[in-house]
Amino acid sequence: MSIFVIDDHPLMREAVVMLLRRLRASTQVVELERLASVSKAIAEHGEPELVCLDLKLPDTNGVSGVREVRQMLPDTSLIVLSASPSSDYEDLAREAGADAYVEKSAGAAQIAKVLREFLSEEAGDDENAPTIPDKLSKRQKQLLVMLDRGLSNRDIAEQLNISEHTVKVHLWRLFRRLNVKSRSQASHLARTAGLLDL
Repeated sequence: MSIFVIDDHPLMREAVVMLLRRLRASTQVVELERLASVSKAIAEHGEPELVCLDLKLPDTNGVSGVREVRQMLPDTSLIVLSASPSSDYEDLAREAGADAYVEKSAGAAQIAKVLREFLSEEAGDDENAPTIPDKLSKRQKQLLVMLDRGLSNRDIAEQLNISEHTVKVHLWRLFRRLNVKSRSQASHLARTAGLLDL
């Protein structure tokens, strides 16, 4: 498996790559300077397990890069690393599909902490293993069934008659409850643990 680091600032990119190599020496880290290189990198290296994305690239505008990466890689964990304060862009980035938002000014220790959270589950860390809850709300069960059917956030919003933003908030809470990072992990857990039959 590989990790993509997409940042047009060489120093920042190298710093993130160094952190990743320290956390997981065996993983291939692919460095990219702009969004346009992502599809070629997927063709060469396969789908990555994690993408670290700079919010402001020469070929993106606002959170457009997050949206594009999420469309190309719907099941890949996506961390946004941004020079902008979280108050400016975090909600927008999460709505567009980011799994985490980290300010570059947070420093190496904080950035490493977030990276570790997303990498440890792949390394078989028990405390990051998915959790089978005793009880799910009616809405959470609905969401799991819809995820299992492969519905998009827009489809779910239409069926439940709620906004896409509300769907994202519900999914974020559900993922935290199940201790998973992606839609595919949630669906897999739901199937294997019989949560779709509750």
